Amino acid sequence: MPAETAAAVPRPPARTATAPVLTGAQAVVRSLELLGVTDVFGLPGGAILPVYDPLMDSSELRHILVRHEQGAGHAAEGYAAASNKVGVAIATSGPGATNLVTAIADAYMDSVPIVCITGQVFSNLMGTDAFQEADIVGITMPITKHSFLVKDASEIPGAIAAAFEIAGTGRPGPVLVDITKDAQQAEVPFVWPPRIDLPGYRPVTKAHGKQIQAAAQLIAEAKKPVLYVGGGVIRAKAAAELRTLAETTGAPVVTTLMARGAFPDSHQQHLGMPGMHGTVPAVLALQEADLLVSLGARFDDRVTGKAALFAPNAQVVHVDIDPAEISKIRTADVPIVGDLKDVLVDLEVAFRAASDSGQPDITEWWSFLDGLRDEFPLGYTSPSDGLMSPQYVISRIGELTGPEGIFAAGVGQHQMWAAQFIKYERPNAWLNSGGAGTMGYSVPAAMGAKVAEPDRHVWAIDGDGCFQMTNQELATCAINSIPIKVAIINNSSLGMVRQWQTLFYDGRYSHTDLNTGHDTVRIPDFVKLAEAYGCLAIRVEKEEDVDAAIQTALETNDRPVVIDFVVSADAMVWPMVPQGVSNSYVQYARDHAPAFEQED
Repeated sequence: MPAETAAAVPRPPARTATAPVLTGAQAVVRSLELLGVTDVFGLPGGAILPVYDPLMDSSELRHILVRHEQGAGHAAEGYAAASNKVGVAIATSGPGATNLVTAIADAYMDSVPIVCITGQVFSNLMGTDAFQEADIVGITMPITKHSFLVKDASEIPGAIAAAFEIAGTGRPGPVLVDITKDAQQAEVPFVWPPRIDLPGYRPVTKAHGKQIQAAAQLIAEAKKPVLYVGGGVIRAKAAAELRTLAETTGAPVVTTLMARGAFPDSHQQHLGMPGMHGTVPAVLALQEADLLVSLGARFDDRVTGKAALFAPNAQVVHVDIDPAEISKIRTADVPIVGDLKDVLVDLEVAFRAASDSGQPDITEWWSFLDGLRDEFPLGYTSPSDGLMSPQYVISRIGELTGPEGIFAAGVGQHQMWAAQFIKYERPNAWLNSGGAGTMGYSVPAAMGAKVAEPDRHVWAIDGDGCFQMTNQELATCAINSIPIKVAIINNSSLGMVRQWQTLFYDGRYSHTDLNTGHDTVRIPDFVKLAEAYGCLAIRVEKEEDVDAAIQTALETNDRPVVIDFVVSADAMVWPMVPQGVSNSYVQYARDHAPAFEQED
């Protein structure tokens, strides 16, 4: 949606005897309270300062003071992704607002519902290059669902209410509300609830019945069907409906990086994660299928490889709440626009009607897929340099924490290992930056998740590169009693970049050594750094010490815990389909089969 002023939201009626007179800043706080918001993440500055004064008096809003606005944005993302609520971040104008841009872009790519409230300079100074002025509406226009620029205090309640409506409905995403300082200071009658009028914003939730019937018929007739599940299933809160459809049809299920946990890993029909670092059965199931039922997935290049060669013999049923995604990359034979929670119910009913004899006979298909599972089990080889296997460390974190934990990953090798080697049994347990691939996501996202879900163990699984981008939020956690657990998978390098240099650049390691895990030089020393932030800090260099350290972290709930796991830099993420090739690259998988098999 294009950026605009809040004029689309009708102004409240004129002052009445029953309407309290509030400043615009007070209206911001009161609107958030009436929308049911309980937690916000932010950092004050001159242009947003009027809001921070009444915020101090609120007994219903917990404001968590971050150390960097990017941290506020990622914390709002983690809060939203763990709880299915709308996250809120607050920042001042200029650099405060631009520091939110990375998190806004991240939320846009991964369909995370957040509302970012920013201060703006006085309206009469806009366009004059005033101190700390930035056109944040213009800057974020390509990466928000909608942006409001509010110059009139009377428009504030309507703009904020509309922002929450837009962020949390249809395909979720970020919404920006930029409020000038004079609008924050002006006094106007506060009328609630405001009347929301959003011309052109009409998310389609109910799918067309004929399309549902056509899709059900294709599933009933398919010999090699696959349910290709994306993160939209989690955003739609449709995991239970997905399981019902899968068990009714008997079709294999693959869950993308953004969909881990949408379908239980322990379920016999689950083949794992597809894509560049997916399991061989999941990758080849998509490639050999005669029908793809895409559910809230967008045919991302990391899943398809070379799109023109992806699943060449498959018909496609594509279900998405966002019509812009349908046939964007792969033409859909049956396009279905609608809310997945409702579509899955309708599709299961229609399938029963279309399949008079029960489940279709896909015995041969399952025989092929089970053969792939036997031939290519997911595993790893131990490194030869005597250092720990990162896969072992991450698998033990998952096993000791259990399925009720929450795991937020940074971006890189540790992200892929966490997606592969932790078993996810429920939605909202796995948080990561999938589309944007944002280093630094993990610690603040885990912080936000812990605020949203205080009774769960929350891990930030981070790399030594990612950790150094946002580790200042450990101070936020320590001061605000947010006891997250941080596992630094410390291979002393930018691991994924180093892996590509190993495979495609003849081992020329140009500027990927971080010097964080060497015996003689540790810059920084993560244990000392974590202790300086008020955390319990542990270093682990031997596999026999891994479980005890994890258990200590799980038993420590009075402060954050940081564990520096010193692991091998030579460990690789396998399987791997190189970028730009077909997923039919079976010989590549077979050549690397030893890397898939865990050593005894």
